[in-house]
Amino acid sequence: MKAVRVGVVGVGHLGTHHARAWSRIEGVTIAGAYDPDPGARGRTAGEPALKFFDSFEALLDQVDLVSIAAPTPAHADLAIESLGRGVHVLVEKPIAAHPEQGERMLQAARHAERVLSVGHVERHNPAVAAALPHLRSPKFIEAHRLAPPVNRGIDVDVVLDLMIHDLDLTLLATRSRIVEVHAVGVPVLTPRIDIANARLVLESGCVANLTASRISREKVRKIRFFESSEYLSIDCLNRTIEAYSLAPASAGAEAGDWMGRIRPLAIRVTESDPLESELRHVLSLLAEPARSWAESETALDALRAADLIGRQIAPILPQGIPV
Repeated sequence: MKAVRVGVVGVGHLGTHHARAWSRIEGVTIAGAYDPDPGARGRTAGEPALKFFDSFEALLDQVDLVSIAAPTPAHADLAIESLGRGVHVLVEKPIAAHPEQGERMLQAARHAERVLSVGHVERHNPAVAAALPHLRSPKFIEAHRLAPPVNRGIDVDVVLDLMIHDLDLTLLATRSRIVEVHAVGVPVLTPRIDIANARLVLESGCVANLTASRISREKVRKIRFFESSEYLSIDCLNRTIEAYSLAPASAGAEAGDWMGRIRPLAIRVTESDPLESELRHVLSLLAEPARSWAESETALDALRAADLIGRQIAPILPQGIPV
């Protein structure tokens, strides 16, 4: 079978990880990379040898698929040009900076009959992958995604930077659409929203309370699901699951004996590298691009929710603060 030629667009923190992960996957040849930043070559020192192309167009001539890890505002233009040249696309999350851009990207993918996959890597976290099949109908979801300040990702607000992951997982877990949003947030260290909380009501009746911060002292990645007779907590950072179920009441048991009926629920987590799993999944989509469009629709719905949250927060920010 002919090797899939892959190019990496944007060789910053995430792009470097993409290049490293692609180099470990059989059946793939890394054709090279493109980054307009002259310092990009220096950042890849010690990584798998990368050929740098002088233009994005020159890279597209030599690849079957691109990993786009450029800043979010550039996602739409880069993806649409790639798809128009017949190149499959994996674009880092969020799919785009604005929903209208994501819609144009999906339209371009369908027209070209090429893959458009969005790098919501948390979908491929082994704990998330193990837990999601156990969820039937979540009633309440609570997520905390906190991070210490870093220099990357600040081209967008914390909703697009961090909360987008939990918006995506909420939509995947509930298989429902968001019908009501209440959100608050404030800028602290950057001109954009650095900490935000959103309370979502879904068509299924589920309520989700999501908090994201990039001004925390510690790193936290937890999401909890409450269902009828079941509780499931995923620690995305440590890739562990804590789960309990409520056993049926035994004959003659007292009506209020809830605690005695709680049982631990064993869910096996098979360790794997989330990014490598994501890239292998993208390769599996090449034979059937339409599967990627359905997955990207969920990513686009997450972006629509993020956009609505940002617009709801905007009027309560001090005048003149961009979102």
